[in-house]
Amino acid sequence: MRKIIGLTYDLKTDWVGNPGDPVDANAELDSPATMERIASTLERAGYSIKRIGNARKLLKLITSDELDVDLVFNICEGYHGRNRESEVPLLLEMHDIPFVGSDALTMGISLDKIAAKKCFIADGVSTPRYFCAYNSDNLEKLNKIGFPLIVKTRHEGTSKGLTKGSRVEDYASLKRQIDIITKQYHQPALVEEFIKGSEFTVPVLGNIDPKAMPVVQVSIDGKTNLGDEFFTFDRVIIKESTVKYICPAEISEKLTKEMQDLAVRAYQSIDCRDFGRVDFRVDEKGKPYVLEINPLPSLAEKDVFNIFPYAIGSSYDEVLAKIVNFALERQGILDKKVTGKDRVKQTAKSNLVKVR
Repeated sequence: MRKIIGLTYDLKTDWVGNPGDPVDANAELDSPATMERIASTLERAGYSIKRIGNARKLLKLITSDELDVDLVFNICEGYHGRNRESEVPLLLEMHDIPFVGSDALTMGISLDKIAAKKCFIADGVSTPRYFCAYNSDNLEKLNKIGFPLIVKTRHEGTSKGLTKGSRVEDYASLKRQIDIITKQYHQPALVEEFIKGSEFTVPVLGNIDPKAMPVVQVSIDGKTNLGDEFFTFDRVIIKESTVKYICPAEISEKLTKEMQDLAVRAYQSIDCRDFGRVDFRVDEKGKPYVLEINPLPSLAEKDVFNIFPYAIGSSYDEVLAKIVNFALERQGILDKKVTGKDRVKQTAKSNLVKVR
């Protein structure tokens, strides 16, 4: 009998905003096209799919005893607060329902960038120096780093709150950006040393022995040596014309291996499961720094999880099926392999593939 996979998701089309919400309030939510692509991919892998929706809909099905699935594939981002990505995993854990992806604790740690950085620092994973600002008072006492700095939201994703003005070089600009984060996004600001250089991301797959996939390099406006440039929310919106992903990255084997090793260490530092993505900045001397880790990486058509498979002779369909297999194996409910050729493996010597 075909296994039934339930899909949990938050869609942009279901979002109901409030007056005063920032323009990027629903940036993390998925499009219906992404959800349907995941569903059709898993159907081709031999599963029956039940479209569940958000945490409230999941809770209603659980309490009415109408869930009726073997496994849940969760891409829910949630709506409010730093625990929003933990809501669906926690409901599933409470009711002993198997699911794909990281648990509630890992989701909470990863969304709170400062909590994640504390784990990285404890485990010796290089990450930019930082301080946390709850308001814009006493900045001279807080800033032990110097300038330039970059000001970010503490617990958001998809470059929310990041604009060209986020990089600051003086106290007036620093105060301005902290006020934006604390007042518009209603959370403390993460203030980091700005790493001048290049930007990369590394997908990671697996559990007991996770593997880093090929390093993906970010190109903005045709440049890979970004210098003072960085990924902003505006570029998320218009990235088809300004941002390209190069996979595998056009970098040395030494730097490739260093980032892959760091990616796995960051992944293990906060106990990620099944799949995730680690974002990097590399300075002008070639030193990589982990910016953040995402156990709920975008599976949208033009994002990284659709790009790196081609560099290892695989496909999006095979990678998603492999991720499901990791979850089934981890929970002891795997009947048989559903992938075709098992080609999802670590490699740094694939043919160069460039994808817009």
